[in-house]
Amino acid sequence: MRLRLAGPGDAEALAAVHALAFDAPWSADEIAALLAGPGVAAWLVEAETAVGMSLVRTVAGEGEVLTIAVAPVARRRGVGDALVAAAVVAAGAAGADSLFHEVADDNAAARALYAKAGFVPVGRRAGYYRRAGRPVDALVLRRSLNSAQA
Repeated sequence: MRLRLAGPGDAEALAAVHALAFDAPWSADEIAALLAGPGVAAWLVEAETAVGMSLVRTVAGEGEVLTIAVAPVARRRGVGDALVAAAVVAAGAAGADSLFHEVADDNAAARALYAKAGFVPVGRRAGYYRRAGRPVDALVLRRSLNSAQA
């Protein structure tokens, strides 16, 4: 598998991976619009096809993981770890002191992935997500990128 920086021409591949991981996936047009915005970077993990993707935005000293998606066939194979590590490096290189992300409270695998990467819960958004018509809280996670706190 190969991790690479993605660009606007990869919006279809990014959207295809996103659709494999989320009930309400983002379209290629939505992803392309995000990529056109300031401070946004994207990555693809490819095997024979794209199996992982992420979008990260860094603005005014803060980074935000907009999304990370891993195809079911590639889970538990280090793809998520590689995407999170790329987000941390990119946000730090772009001058961010912190990197934030929201994760569904009931997503144990994602929570473990981010905890392993040094993210800690700093807030909760009640009912932020919907699963099968029921509300699910979002945990707001933060990882310090400041060398004194990292």
